[in-house]
Amino acid sequence: MASTEPEHEHREDEEAAANEDEDTGAQVAPIVKLEEVAVSTGEENEEAILELKAKLYRFDKNGKQWKERGAGTVKFLKHKESNKVRLVMRQSKTLKICANHLVISTMSVQEHAGNEKSCVWHATDFADGELKDELFCIRFASIENCKTFMEKFQEVAESQSTKEEDQETSAAAGLLDKLTVEEKKTEDEAGDDAPVASEEEIESDSEKLEKKNEEPASSS
Repeated sequence: MASTEPEHEHREDEEAAANEDEDTGAQVAPIVKLEEVAVSTGEENEEAILELKAKLYRFDKNGKQWKERGAGTVKFLKHKESNKVRLVMRQSKTLKICANHLVISTMSVQEHAGNEKSCVWHATDFADGELKDELFCIRFASIENCKTFMEKFQEVAESQSTKEEDQETSAAAGLLDKLTVEEKKTEDEAGDDAPVASEEEIESDSEKLEKKNEEPASSS
């Protein structure tokens, strides 16, 4: 049966379909040009030595109760130059920092009473832009993750203790070297016009050394 539609309508439909697929080559400039912006996280000079998913709480002293700080990834970040380690945790969706503090030799972590998936520790935290003494509690999805976190925490704290003791030893050794050099200069330059260390200066250095040696070693 012959089509009742005019022949020219068929030709127009075919031409329209062809025009839709035709590339005119025209360049359309965007209305708004967005430039790439480099975003700094503050972690560029650090490397993560542990990352775990967890939920963090802080103890509200006024309300005498635990309050949730957020759920996300907790990390131990080691600085590439100073080797200092800090604990940082960000909320998973907003990336807001909910914990940010150095791990030092005087810190310790322990299991939260009655919950093998949680542990607690004290820290001087800077998450809110000012130093605050906080009691934190962190809960993991498994006992294994909690143990891994506690072991790494204690390992880092002990390593920081070793570095602090090394620094004290180096400082004491430096004072000894200075005393030896000054005494030798005094003997070699006796009778010369060249200035030498005074007795008061030597005694001062000796007192500093004695005080340094009398200071108790940092506890791990």
